[in-house]
Amino acid sequence: MADLRNYQARVTPGARVDTAIDEGLRAYMIRVYNLMALGLAITGLAAWGAFNFAVAADGQLTAFGQLLFVSPLKWVIIFAPLALVFFISFRIHTLSVSAAQSIFWVYAALVGLSLSTIFLVYTQESIVRTFFITAASFGALSLWGYTTRRDLSGMGSFLFMGLIGIVIASIVNIFLGSSALQFAISVIGVLVFAGLTAYDTQQIKEMYYEGDDQLVAGRKAIMGALRLYLDFLNLFMFLLQFLGSNRE
Repeated sequence: MADLRNYQARVTPGARVDTAIDEGLRAYMIRVYNLMALGLAITGLAAWGAFNFAVAADGQLTAFGQLLFVSPLKWVIIFAPLALVFFISFRIHTLSVSAAQSIFWVYAALVGLSLSTIFLVYTQESIVRTFFITAASFGALSLWGYTTRRDLSGMGSFLFMGLIGIVIASIVNIFLGSSALQFAISVIGVLVFAGLTAYDTQQIKEMYYEGDDQLVAGRKAIMGALRLYLDFLNLFMFLLQFLGSNRE
């Protein structure tokens, strides 16, 4: 992994800029963002397609909808993406780029299936509106994380503790069903994933090393895309709890 401070030293004002390094970093980051965007597109299409197959014109669940939302298969769809995230995270160093990329696409599609339920809860207009607000916020935060000279590594431990707190509080609230606690979780969730967007962008930039071969660079790009994909998706879901309009 390259040292971020070393890279910044190469591009400080007045220093001689290595054009090859600058172009290589730009190409690497574009690849990361393209993979992330394609993953989000697959998730969106899978969610929209699953919803249309699952819900009939009269609002009743079809046989596919019963299978997806009611049968025990729903638990497989909920937990399978989590299993794939752990798999790709722990096995990335042994996977080929094509295999890792294929797992990422399958993961994105499974997430889409599990997220199809949001169309049952929120109006399509509010979902689309929240998506564009998320995209604008994510873009600004990621750009700041990429361009800032400030070292954001110190944020990592605080953001991780916040993430653990969200997970624990969410599990507790399954049993309590407290709307006040859910509101607090949503607020903290937005703040945590806003911070993670900037933090992860800087970390992904730091991962770039001009001496990497195609295999290593490809693996880094996929893992970077996965991190930003998760940041975007969670930021969207927490914002949706504030901005989404419930179906009547």
